[in-house]
Amino acid sequence: VLVGRAMGKLQSKISFHTAKYRADGSVEETGPVRAVQQHGPTHTDAVTSVAALNPDLCVSGGRDKSVAVCSWRSGAALRRFIGHEREVTKVTSAPDSNRVFSASRDKTVMMWELHGTSGPSQHFPGHDLVVTGLAVSPDASQLCTGSRDNTMCKWDTETGECLGRAAISRNLVTHLCWVPGEPYVIQTSEDKTIRIWDSRELQVAHTFPAKQHIQTCCDVSQDGRYCLSSSSGSAGEGGEATLWDLRQTRNRVREYKGHFQTTTSCVFLPRGPALAPSIATSSYDSTVKVWNQHTGGRG
Repeated sequence: VLVGRAMGKLQSKISFHTAKYRADGSVEETGPVRAVQQHGPTHTDAVTSVAALNPDLCVSGGRDKSVAVCSWRSGAALRRFIGHEREVTKVTSAPDSNRVFSASRDKTVMMWELHGTSGPSQHFPGHDLVVTGLAVSPDASQLCTGSRDNTMCKWDTETGECLGRAAISRNLVTHLCWVPGEPYVIQTSEDKTIRIWDSRELQVAHTFPAKQHIQTCCDVSQDGRYCLSSSSGSAGEGGEATLWDLRQTRNRVREYKGHFQTTTSCVFLPRGPALAPSIATSSYDSTVKVWNQHTGGRG
């Protein structure tokens, strides 16, 4: 009893605080930390892809063949969608939309309604191999997909109709992203190139100079001025991210070097009021790096 009372008194004196660091280096105390509610794993196997759905929610896909919608803040899984027969490879959504899209090793893409049933609301079959690229138009009316079968496809999201199909030899697609407010789609490939597709006719509008290594991922800045791509690599060779100009010269602007293995993903970070534009990269070397977009310096 005495030990219990002593522990109770000790615990009542302990308070935990968190600190918020300002850009000028000063520290702002934010008060006691509330207990964080713990949730079980969202997936039962490796998570292969994650994307923002809205400011409060994210969507993820995994080797367990499922697609899940989770709360950023609590970590709780709010929806789970089942329908793919094999591993989910990519997930995405359109801004201000309740539609979620997923690609899979089962060669198909599916569309899910956030407030609908647990089954798919639309099905997009047509590729001959695993679907590795997925991008939805800003108004969510069209979808572009890419595959290791060397093809790009365009779809009507309402009807599921394939509106176009284009094939390029050795164009093993690794990632797709739609340029905000434009009819253009950026595509990276195992053939070491980055292409700009005009989605209206599903034709290549521009091809950037080939890199030395496989291009694994791409992202587009919110203003549509720049594209970012990442490279495979090993033992300190390759593994860089590259910034490309989309509107004026359409040339390489800058490289970000520092990873020692393949850089698996790259993303433009939201810009804070007092912060320089930044990008983030992740790599097989077990690191995530944040870079100053303009100087290439690491944060």
